[in-house]
Amino acid sequence: MTTSDTTGARPRRYLLLLLVAAAAIVADFLTKEWVLATFSQGERVDVIGSLLQFTLVYNTGAAFSMGTDFTWVFTCIASLVVIAIGYMGLRVRSVWWGVTLGLMMGGAAGNLVDRYFREPAPFHGAVVDFISVGNFPVFNIADSCVVVGACLVVALTFKGLNLDGSVVEEESAKKDDKGSGPHPDDTTEGKGQ
Repeated sequence: MTTSDTTGARPRRYLLLLLVAAAAIVADFLTKEWVLATFSQGERVDVIGSLLQFTLVYNTGAAFSMGTDFTWVFTCIASLVVIAIGYMGLRVRSVWWGVTLGLMMGGAAGNLVDRYFREPAPFHGAVVDFISVGNFPVFNIADSCVVVGACLVVALTFKGLNLDGSVVEEESAKKDDKGSGPHPDDTTEGKGQ
């Protein structure tokens, strides 16, 4: 079976997506374990003066500690997000989308590890946060991966890069080329000689 669509020739990037996600999960887990072994809750250590500090904080809510009474809801939503990215990732043929979705999947899964396995109970676990930048709420590596991934989604969307690696401009140019062929009335056949 032959096809004129060149995107079919591009390899799938699912393995790349999974490797990036795994790297994000491992980096997040190892840094959290280091913080738990090194700091007591609330302790602050200057890394770059007061601009960047490490401090151990437990977050039972969502972003910025909001919704602390609904931890199980956030756990369910994050689980669905990881599953959805895993399913959507099967269509990825772009390196950039593989990295982007891998970061988002790994970030969401990194915090899910805390939600599932940390105290006080499964689905209600507190997320370990430790990076403090100025007056911004304390966050972790997983949060950073999600934010960077979200920024990349915006950038790739504005660039017009699809999951399959094609570019929106290329698609519209192909459609224009197909529609701009000679019209039957434009040929010399059928005209009076």
